[in-house]
Parts: sequence; structure tokens; C-alpha cells
Amino acid sequence: MSPTVVPMLHPDPRSTFPDPARSTHPDGLLAWGGDLAPQRLLRAYRQGIFPWYGQESPILWWSPEPRAVLLPGHLHISRSLARTLRRGRYSISMDRDFTAVIDACAAPRADSDDTWITAQLRDAFLELHRMGHAHSLEVWMDGELAGGVYGLALGKIFFAESKFHRRRDASKIALAWLLRALEHWDFLLVDCQVWNPHLERLGVRLLSGQDFRSVLEAGTQRADQVGCWTERMRALTPDD
Repeated sequence: MSPTVVPMLHPDPRSTFPDPARSTHPDGLLAWGGDLAPQRLLRAYRQGIFPWYGQESPILWWSPEPRAVLLPGHLHISRSLARTLRRGRYSISMDRDFTAVIDACAAPRADSDDTWITAQLRDAFLELHRMGHAHSLEVWMDGELAGGVYGLALGKIFFAESKFHRRRDASKIALAWLLRALEHWDFLLVDCQVWNPHLERLGVRLLSGQDFRSVLEAGTQRADQVGCWTERMRALTPDD
């Protein structure tokens, strides 16, 4: 297959994806089209495939190699962040306000009016949240939502989608608490999808496509724990 040509997905959400291991596209683009039905999305993520596209673009499906991942217990915490965590001038919740977290993540950034979290993708993840697959972690300061992170949990793999902050270090606090929870629950890794310098400073490492798919296969074969994570989180932190 030419690296500049990718197949269009069949409209049937039960249709199969191209094999990521056989992709020749330099950036990991596998296919385009289809829809964001829960059945298709869950199958895609189990194969290490995710949608990523712009407002005016068709749905694009990706599986880049090497893969950026973060291992529970290996988050790099700076001295300043460690002090912030110890001070505890915040409270933590999980799945308390998924909608507010994804909407904050989708809001335009200071340097761009565009967002990859389209209305279609937002609605798809809201449905996955209602089904008990997608989760959010919220950081509260002075009674207001200050930061958070959301993603998808399948078996013992967490697929991190996006994070945001409205107060200093709030998104880092969210990530630190998320990794603490996932380590406690014996998760194998957090998929961060694509490397960037910011993620590297947090401790993200790169896995080859083959190694990533091996861990993914082992982790997603474990039974999903579907449902709200609020009560699970309260075992790790005092009540709000």
C-alpha cells in the first residue's frame, strides 16, 4: 500500500480495521471514514487505533509507531509539583463531572481557535461514559473545577485522551492522582498516543509498535470493570 493512500472504512460498525502492524503510512494513518459508534470505538482502541481529525475533516483513524506510553509508578514529579501535592490545597474526584472535563478539554487554546475534540467525538465519549467505559478525574480548588483529565479504560489499559488546567499545576495534579489510582488498581500502562517534549518531561517513554501491541493484547484480555469510578476513587482520597 502506498504510504499516501489509506482505505475507507465500511459503513457497518462491525467491519474490521486494517492491521496496524502492516501499516506503511509514516505517521500511522490507517483508514478514514466510518462512524464513532461505541461498538467501533471500543474495537478500535483494543487494537491500539484511535480517531483524530479536525472540524472540516472526515474521521481519520491512527495507530502511530513508536507509541508514547506512561507506566503507572513512573510519573516524573518535579520538586515544585511534589510540594503542591503535599500541601493538599485541592480536592480530587472521579467521574463527578465528565461533561465539564471534556468540554474544558475541547475549549479553544490561547494559541488556536481549533479543537480536535469535535462535537461528534464529544458525543461519542459521553456515550462511552454513560456505558461505564470512559472516565474523568477532576481537580477542585476553592470549590471550582481547576483541572482534569479524561480517557477510556479497557481491561488494564487506560487510553488518555486529553487534560486541561485553569489553575497552575492542576492538570499535573490530575495526572499524578490518575497514575496513583491506576497503579493501585494494577493497570499496565497509560497510552499517551503521540510523543512530545512536555510528555517526555513527565516520564513518558516510547514503545515499539510490536511491544505496545503485545502489552495491549495482554491488558485488554482482562475483564473490564465497567461503571462509575467515583466510589473506587474515594478509597484513595478523603471525601470531598
